[in-house]
Amino acid sequence: MALKPTIYKFRLSISDTNRDIYDSAQLTIAQHPSETVPRMMARILAFCVKYQPDLVFTKGLSTIEEPDLWVKSLDDQILHWIEVGEPTLDRIKKSTRLSPSVDVFCFNSKADVWWEQTKNKAHQYNANIYRFNWDAIEALSQVVERGMDLSVMITGDSLFIDCAQGSFEVQLETLYSNE
Repeated sequence: MALKPTIYKFRLSISDTNRDIYDSAQLTIAQHPSETVPRMMARILAFCVKYQPDLVFTKGLSTIEEPDLWVKSLDDQILHWIEVGEPTLDRIKKSTRLSPSVDVFCFNSKADVWWEQTKNKAHQYNANIYRFNWDAIEALSQVVERGMDLSVMITGDSLFIDCAQGSFEVQLETLYSNE
């Protein structure tokens, strides 16, 4: 019998002072049985950083042909591809062929090793690569509940997250930018 995903509901208040975006969103997130809570939280923070009204979560880990998040046009063209984790160079190459805008958010304790192996070839692809601070993601993951309110303020290279369980700061480092 296959394991079922765990469902989480988040009510987000997003304040992005870098882009003058102030909005709210209600998310229902299906955590795949093989997905960790820190990875799920990295997906949510990537959603906040790249927020726009048409940004949606895909089937994610259960469908390898899709990114974690994307924006699609009315004629089903992929306009923005957002990957969370440490994808292979082949996957980054594929995503840049399928979408004019690609962002990668790495976040875990292996991100340094992945970046060392990737950085010399990153300039070949039209992708922006970012890294969330692993310790902060892990600390935030310790307080996650199945339903919660999150207030996320983005200013400079920091995300300030407030919830009933506490306040957290997650640093976002730009590893490579094609802009």
